[in-house]
Amino acid sequence: MLIRELDLRDATVASTVHAVGLRAYAVEAELIGFDGIPALSESLQDMTARPLRWLGAVTTEGTVAAFVAWQTDTGQHVTHIDRVCVDPAWFRRGLASCLLDHLLAKVTDRGEVRVSTGADNQPAVKLYERLGFRRTVDFEPVPGLRMAQFALHR
Repeated sequence: MLIRELDLRDATVASTVHAVGLRAYAVEAELIGFDGIPALSESLQDMTARPLRWLGAVTTEGTVAAFVAWQTDTGQHVTHIDRVCVDPAWFRRGLASCLLDHLLAKVTDRGEVRVSTGADNQPAVKLYERLGFRRTVDFEPVPGLRMAQFALHR
């Protein structure tokens, strides 16, 4: 598995990332009992218009198995992880850990890293805690969706 930046200006890459995200968020929706996750209704055009950087776990055949997307506020030294998605066909192989380890060690600057997930998404909660993130506050952006926020100070 190769870890590399993904260029969503490439229509094939963007379409693949969008499809992986939809499959991953469908599983999260089931885990948290909420099918209104914004990324599930996000169009390909909306996804690619976001000012995010993308890092993927890509097979030697070129298949995107997982990705992480983020943006950094350099003025405040804060990196906001927008999404971490693993294609369900690639679950339980350590890809999310590998991507986040790479992002934290080789891509982002020192400073704070923030991420949120569905509070009932136990695999994601455990992942962030295992990587040293501290749970800060839960919030409910829309009725029925409880989110957990995490921060890592480096």
